[in-house]
Amino acid sequence: MIKNSASECPVVLVHGWKSHPKVWTALCTRLDEVSIPHWNFSHARMNATPAKIAGYLWDFIHEQREISGYSGPVDIVCHSAGTAVVRYLLEVLDKPLQREHIRQLIALGPPNNESAMAELFHHPTFAPDILRMLAGVFVPRDYDPSRDIMARELCSDSRTMAQLREAGIRKDIMYRLILAENKTGTPALFPYLNGKTWAHLPDGGWVLTYAGDGVIPHIDSYLAGAGVDILPLDSERFTSSPDEYSHIALPYNREAIDRILAYLLAPSTPSGAVCGAEWPHDTGISP
Repeated sequence: MIKNSASECPVVLVHGWKSHPKVWTALCTRLDEVSIPHWNFSHARMNATPAKIAGYLWDFIHEQREISGYSGPVDIVCHSAGTAVVRYLLEVLDKPLQREHIRQLIALGPPNNESAMAELFHHPTFAPDILRMLAGVFVPRDYDPSRDIMARELCSDSRTMAQLREAGIRKDIMYRLILAENKTGTPALFPYLNGKTWAHLPDGGWVLTYAGDGVIPHIDSYLAGAGVDILPLDSERFTSSPDEYSHIALPYNREAIDRILAYLLAPSTPSGAVCGAEWPHDTGISP
């Protein structure tokens, strides 16, 4: 049985789109080393909206509480589209009564405003080229975006994004973003786009930028009031393994795991910066 102690606060792990719980294997190993309980949620086979998956996630958390006997606060670590699921649960389903006590939401490469990549999947001009380029890399070779409910709900005009914008973040939760950036313009970070990331600008235009992880640009992740770390913090690690800073690799990136552990063990640890009120002018988007 887990004691109701902040020092033994369990962490809920929520993977991303087209992913699976094993993506957290390296993190789970580190969590075990410091005796932090972890509850690993799977939505790997669910082709559903974030709203529907959020309901399953809520049931999962309740089940884990019953099994463990733990009724205190929990932290949540999520990757990519998993963030939309978590935020829907916390900000839409649970915000009115705040029945679920969440201490921190730590999101790796989150599409908080939209996913430019999801937009490209449905773009009448760009879709064929981007899907051909990423087939077998980021999407299955037989991928059909018209059948992908989750990807459609990550577009800026979706019901999910509209509800999240309307709900806003919760004041009782500490939000943290862990992002990656190609600070040296190294193609190897995401060679399929020559190390850059597609960004969808507020005026409707498109730009390839180094301010992203190959899939999610900073402008997609930006969330006013959230703490933010932009990796790499260690240039030597980036130089030796730039591909570990791509969107796909963030859940097992060593620096990302170090930051996650720092926040879980000491929630008062400050983030590198805090997203200000101005958006998108301070998100670092540049060609």
